[in-house]
Amino acid sequence: MITKYTFGQPVNTGATVKQIPVQDEFHTGKLLSKWPFNWEYTLAPQDKVFGLGENMRGINKRGFKYSSWCSDEPHHDESKSSLYGAHNFILIFGKETFGLFFDTPSRIDFDIGFTKSDILSVSTQDTGINLYLITPDTQEKAGLLNIVQQFRELIGQSYIPPFWAFGFQQSRWGYKTEQDILDVVQKYKELNIPLDAICMDIDYMEEYEDFTIDKSKFPDLKALSQKLKKDGIRLIPIIDAGVKVKEGYSVYEEGIKNDFFCKKADGKTPYTAGVWPGRSHFTDFFNPKARIWFGKKYKVLTDCGIEGFWNDMNEPAMFYSDESLKYVSEKLKNTDISNLDINSFFEFSGLGETTKNNPNDYKLFYHNVPENPDDPESPLKLYRHDQVHNMYGALMTKAAAEGMKQIAPGKEILLYSRASTIGAHRYGGIWTGDVNSWWSHLEQQIKMLPSLNMCGFLYVGSDIGGFSYDTSRDLVLRWTALGIFTPLMRNHSANGTRLQECFRFEHPEDFKSLLDLRYSLIPYLYDEFVKCAKENKMMFKPLCFEYPEDKIAAETEDQLFLSDQLMIAPVYKQNASGRYVYLPEPMTKVLWQNSKPSLQKMEKGIHYVDVPLDSVVFFIRNNQSVPLCKPAVSTEFIDRSKVNILS
Repeated sequence: MITKYTFGQPVNTGATVKQIPVQDEFHTGKLLSKWPFNWEYTLAPQDKVFGLGENMRGINKRGFKYSSWCSDEPHHDESKSSLYGAHNFILIFGKETFGLFFDTPSRIDFDIGFTKSDILSVSTQDTGINLYLITPDTQEKAGLLNIVQQFRELIGQSYIPPFWAFGFQQSRWGYKTEQDILDVVQKYKELNIPLDAICMDIDYMEEYEDFTIDKSKFPDLKALSQKLKKDGIRLIPIIDAGVKVKEGYSVYEEGIKNDFFCKKADGKTPYTAGVWPGRSHFTDFFNPKARIWFGKKYKVLTDCGIEGFWNDMNEPAMFYSDESLKYVSEKLKNTDISNLDINSFFEFSGLGETTKNNPNDYKLFYHNVPENPDDPESPLKLYRHDQVHNMYGALMTKAAAEGMKQIAPGKEILLYSRASTIGAHRYGGIWTGDVNSWWSHLEQQIKMLPSLNMCGFLYVGSDIGGFSYDTSRDLVLRWTALGIFTPLMRNHSANGTRLQECFRFEHPEDFKSLLDLRYSLIPYLYDEFVKCAKENKMMFKPLCFEYPEDKIAAETEDQLFLSDQLMIAPVYKQNASGRYVYLPEPMTKVLWQNSKPSLQKMEKGIHYVDVPLDSVVFFIRNNQSVPLCKPAVSTEFIDRSKVNILS
């Protein structure tokens, strides 16, 4: 059952697709004030709190504080309270079991037993909230899956990508020329390692300008795309949120002419901040007409045969503004550097970093927000950006999705984004941003998957091997072993870090073996994905969602059920030759090694399982089976007519 309550003056975010009547009195927990919204709930000792989508720490979020504020945050560590997404759904399981969705585009703070160990508090101070309370219609499995299913029905069906998007994607910030891409593809072909896509970072653009191609580096992108597609390989270019301020650049000039960029408080001056191209403007994606305009710009690339895109820097990320640079400049001028003490030194040394994503900068520009986000003729209301910040990246994804319907009607297009909020799950997937080449970040990805699924994001994955810092061969192998099961499977790394394509390491046949498993599983993974999308189910579930009364399952956060058939238990510690695994029911262990499986029946309980570095271990649930196809070098060549049934 879903009930709706309204506090303050909510913005229509477009996150929900069902009409729910508003109720008068909200009696769950204690409403300390209606506006600014401030609510708290007393947690019982056994209560667990799930949700919040893309965020740090465990599947159970109890014991820390979190903020929904889409953040360009490359330093993912336990001190961080927000990342790139704002996913305001929580599920409380214990003394009472219910879900809450706080539908607001503003910053919202969750203190989940941090200030006081038994108090969950939620507060915000900006725009209003539509609050949805979801209680289970059934007590089967404590109602956990039922609550998620009701919520997913409320927010609408998850995006379904094309079949080829389940293939392996190789990416790097640093593929600077057409030849760089051809060299990478050739190495994969020589070693017969499966590959479906090459992602193109900002290097392909002319001066980092959106919807341009540097002809000196990529003289004929259409011919390159056609050449690669013959081998079942597609190109996936990046699109950034910032539009370079430059006379003669058509995107900039059209945006100015049609009044499509975000404005300062005077309503006339386009807001300017620095990102990759330098000083840039930002499309006002809240304006339906501006969204349509921006979405149609992708045609420059779809005309070259491009069938997939990744949207980036769309929190929006900002390196500096004129205002923040002026502040730092004046501060430096007035700083006495003759005798810096412990306080003045750290203030001085940190000044340069204060220009990046400065909170004050998000208060300097405005959006014209329609009452109905889908109606170009809807009445508009002016909002300061920070009041509606969390919708910005989601609306960029929506702009791309809407554009594709017009420029590539009937064509399945791959879209995934960095920033997101609930609602964007209907238009594209997400990757989990600039993870580091750290074992702790591999562990974090495991725990993030079910939380994202709760919030509707099914097409998800992380940068295999880590984006930042130098990776190691064993970390790439172990991360690949997790990536085999995630819908989005992409190896991506930063310019200047160690090259980490599969063929860069000794014994590349080990990587081939792991990717052979991925390609054997792709038809199964795709079919399960579509089922979960259409039936509003989770693809990745914590063990306690299937076994809510099992105390060991409740404490196990590094194993996940995948749909209804599989359980995964990735290795995420360096130098580990295996790991302990808890089986809440009898299962069949599958060891994949040297591109073939071996099976072993195992009883319920705790087991130490050997997992050699060149292998993958997963488990088939009791009375279930999994089909494996013959491996292929691309999804284009997968033969679904002959399968090997594992059970």
